[in-house]
Amino acid sequence: MTTTLADLPLVASGKVRDMYDLGDGLLMVASDRISTYDVVHPTPIPDKGKVLTALSVFWFELTGDLVPHHVISAIEDVPDEARGRALNVMKLDMLPVECVVRGYLTGSGWKDYLATGAVAGITLPEGLQESAQLPEPIFTPSTKADVGHDETIDFDRAAEIVGDRAVMEQLRELSITLYSTAAEHARSRGVILADTKFEFGRDADGVIRVGDEVLTPDSSRFWPADTYEVGRPQPSFDKQYVRDWAAGTGWDKKPPAPAIPDDVVAGTRARYIEAYEIITGDGFDGWLERVAP
Repeated sequence: MTTTLADLPLVASGKVRDMYDLGDGLLMVASDRISTYDVVHPTPIPDKGKVLTALSVFWFELTGDLVPHHVISAIEDVPDEARGRALNVMKLDMLPVECVVRGYLTGSGWKDYLATGAVAGITLPEGLQESAQLPEPIFTPSTKADVGHDETIDFDRAAEIVGDRAVMEQLRELSITLYSTAAEHARSRGVILADTKFEFGRDADGVIRVGDEVLTPDSSRFWPADTYEVGRPQPSFDKQYVRDWAAGTGWDKKPPAPAIPDDVVAGTRARYIEAYEIITGDGFDGWLERVAP
């Protein structure tokens, strides 16, 4: 649940990740914490941070020729005790919006569509069903809330927040490129990438790079393609499993979050590891061997 690296100064601690100062770069450490509805549960999911890190590295390597990223190394300047769950990354000046891409109509997008016929100001065809594939991926940015929930906003509002419409257009192009590339690869492995979110920032030279994590079960919805059926919610490889459990507890979605029972912990861990192994075609043990001290 916590990461402690005594020799490095802690810069920031988020819902899942802790950031330590490496001087020229940062050490981004993924804990085993899990949150739903923007509240961290008191129960860890064993190995979750390692899966998030391993899958992010896979995607960064797959898409690196298309979109610049912030990773320097998973080994160099990474302390032994953090190997497998930590990355040495560039310091970025992060841009103040979440970049969400949706290829399927689900989650909050489905709720918005039912209410208005649109998502983030983008009008969609009439008569779509839950989990339907959209005619093309749509870019639906959201706010980055320091407290409470992120809120979906339209492109114009996102451009106002960023302060530069041309930059926002670049973020949209980069986000859709990442989503489309990842969705094609995932589908070739029998997995549907329903939606995902990215974060971007500028490096010291002003280059916009994708940062944080990418295309993990925490930031994305992954569905098994062989059971996909329009008109209903889908089984998933992501933390929707925990969201569904949390929603059924009667919890009011305000702190403190309830403890997660053992069977849900085990089921969540299994889904995260399965997502990694199916998408990458490699065993999770292979990642641990790759980064072992």
